[in-house]
Amino acid sequence: MIQSSAIMRLRAIALAALVASLCLAQKPGGPAEEASWAPKPVELTKYVPPHKPITRLVELKKKHAGEANWREVIVDDSTLHGEYIQSTPGTVVSRRFHPDTREFWAVEEGQLRFTIEGQEPFVATHGSLVQVPPQTIYSIETIGDVPALRYEVNVPDAHTLYPIDVKPPELPGVTWIQAKLNRKPGAYGPGNLPHVNLFELTKDPKVRIRAFVTDARLFANIIYGYESELPPLNPRDPGHYHPESSESWLIMLGQIRYPIEGQGVIIADEGDIVYVPPFTFHAPRYYGKGPSCRLAMNGYPNIAHVRHAKRPD
Repeated sequence: MIQSSAIMRLRAIALAALVASLCLAQKPGGPAEEASWAPKPVELTKYVPPHKPITRLVELKKKHAGEANWREVIVDDSTLHGEYIQSTPGTVVSRRFHPDTREFWAVEEGQLRFTIEGQEPFVATHGSLVQVPPQTIYSIETIGDVPALRYEVNVPDAHTLYPIDVKPPELPGVTWIQAKLNRKPGAYGPGNLPHVNLFELTKDPKVRIRAFVTDARLFANIIYGYESELPPLNPRDPGHYHPESSESWLIMLGQIRYPIEGQGVIIADEGDIVYVPPFTFHAPRYYGKGPSCRLAMNGYPNIAHVRHAKRPD
């Protein structure tokens, strides 16, 4: 559970994330930004498997019906690797660490006990977000009476090392050596807490947008709110695109409306994953009467949002 004092310390970060997300063209009181020439390929960026505009959780569950433990890669491009993983009670992810990358998880169902170096063990449940910095040993155990379902994210081709008392897996073409690397567990900070839960976080009515992962190679942003708080929908506004990174979203609560260039309008539900490649216009928006929340994920903490200089009326 995140403490209210921690929430107060994070409001400045939340405000900065809001400004980045809305792509304000100028600083208050400052000069307006001059327009720039931005590249836009004539042909739309193609979706390359396993990527598709939306992966619906209900369809994933149907695909893996009857399987006790399963995993499905959803995102695997030059910036991110993300997969859904279901595990039965008693399943253990042995102690391990990543030498150079930060890993995080969003828990969709069930209970997972995380034991992270330097932290008291805790149980993550529906709505929980958990992260582990580089060179920090962790393990995960599925507990309770029902399977747990989590979405796991790291950079592509992230490597895993194991403490000397853990037998590493056999990998084709790989031999394991005893090694030292001057290991130093990575630091947590205001923009990188070990564990938050969406439902505890949003008890504070002022919480709307805040970063959960802020790393040079990875960024995840909690975006929470209501459609009633937004300006009227402009169906002619294509939104923005990102030249350097894809972007994907896990719908954590409610529904999100996605106009995606070349795909039309998609309504995504809780548990779904939406994906857009680079150079693809998109305009996510809260949808429906209740609260909505999406976890936005991309490869850079201050990713550029490219919009038309003259936005359509």
